Amino acid sequence: MADKRDYYEVLGLHKGATGDEIKKAFRKKAMQYHPDKNPGDKQAEESFKDVNEAYGILSDAEKKDRYDRFGHAGVDPNSGFGAGAGGFGGVEFDFGDIGDIFGSFFGGGMGGGSSRRRNMPRKGQNLQVSLHITFNEAAFGTTKKVKLKKMAECASCHGTGAENGTAKKTCQACGGSGQVHTQQNTPFGAFSSINTCSVCHGTGEVIETPCKDCGGTGRIRTESTIPVDIPAGVDDGMAITIQGEGEPGTNGGPPGDLYVIISVAKHKLFKREGDDLWLEIPITFDQAALGTTITVPTLSEKVQYKVPPGTQPDTVFRLKGKGVKHLRGNKHGHLFVRVKLEVPTKLNADQKKALKEMAVKVGPEAYSRRKSFANAVKELFS
Repeated sequence: MADKRDYYEVLGLHKGATGDEIKKAFRKKAMQYHPDKNPGDKQAEESFKDVNEAYGILSDAEKKDRYDRFGHAGVDPNSGFGAGAGGFGGVEFDFGDIGDIFGSFFGGGMGGGSSRRRNMPRKGQNLQVSLHITFNEAAFGTTKKVKLKKMAECASCHGTGAENGTAKKTCQACGGSGQVHTQQNTPFGAFSSINTCSVCHGTGEVIETPCKDCGGTGRIRTESTIPVDIPAGVDDGMAITIQGEGEPGTNGGPPGDLYVIISVAKHKLFKREGDDLWLEIPITFDQAALGTTITVPTLSEKVQYKVPPGTQPDTVFRLKGKGVKHLRGNKHGHLFVRVKLEVPTKLNADQKKALKEMAVKVGPEAYSRRKSFANAVKELFS
C-alpha cells in the first residue's frame, strides 16, 4: 500500500470534496485516459485503472469514510482497519457499472465491464481535415477534392481479423465472458474481484490464426480522394460534415464522420462581415465637391453609382443585394462602399498655382465645417 497514490490526488481533488466534485473530476480524468482515446498507450491505461479505483472508493459513502479515516488500509481487504465487528462480508468490486457513464462518449463500457458491452457496436472515430479555398469560391460555392488517409475494413478478412477460412473462437481463459473472477478468503470474509480477461481483452473471443494482410486488426490504412461540395456563402472557419467518411466502426457499428474545416483566403478589394461586403474607393477633391459617377466593382459585375455633390470623406453608400448569398436561403447581403478622399502628394509648379487660385476663388465661406470649427475656437478663448 505504500506505493499507492492518494485517491484524491489521482482525481485532482482536495480531501473533503463533495460527491458532485468527485463525479465531475472522474468524468474528466476517465475521458482523458480512456483506452479508446489512447490506443496502445500503457501509461494512459494504468492511469485509467487508477482513476477507476479512486472513483470506486470515493463515490461510495461508506468506503470514502473509511478511507478518510484510515487511508488505504481502511479499504484494503487484507487489512483489519475499518472492518468493524461484523467484518466486510462478501464484497464484490465491479467497475462495469461505472463504465456505463461513458457509454454515450465512447460507444461502450470500460475495462471492467461485461463482454456484452465490449462487443456492442461502436461508431468509428470522426476525422478532420482543413481545406483552403478562394474568396470567390466561398461566395459562389464550388466542388473540391480532399485526399484522406484513414483506416478501412480489411478486404481479406472482411474486418474479422481472422485469416480467410478461419474464425474467432471462444476464449478459454474466461469462457467467453470477457471477465475473470478471483476470490480471496480472509479472516474478515470472502472478497471477490472482477477483472478484464487479459487474454481476449474483454471481448470473449480470440483469433488463433490472424489475417496476414491486417495482422489480426481487421483494418488496413488506405488513401482515398473524397469530393466536397462547398455551398455558396460558406465562411472562414466553418465546418462541412460528410457523414460516413470517418474511421470504420467496430462490431458492426457505423463509420465515423469527416469534418472539413474551411479556410478562406483574403480578397484584395473586399472585406467580408457576415453576408455583407465592404469596399473602399478613392475619389478626388473635385469629384467629392462637384459630384461624379464612379464605377463600383462587385463580386460578379461592375455597376455605376452617382456620388452627389458635397460628399464628405468616409461617407458610406449601400448597394442592396450586392453582397454574399446567405448560406441557408436565396437572400444576399449588401455591399457597403466607403469613399476615401485622396489628396495629391506630387504637384508641379503649374498645379500648385492652379490649386492656390482655386482656394482664393472658393473662399472660406464654402467650408461650413471649417467655419463652425473656427467660431468654436474663437468662443473658447474669448
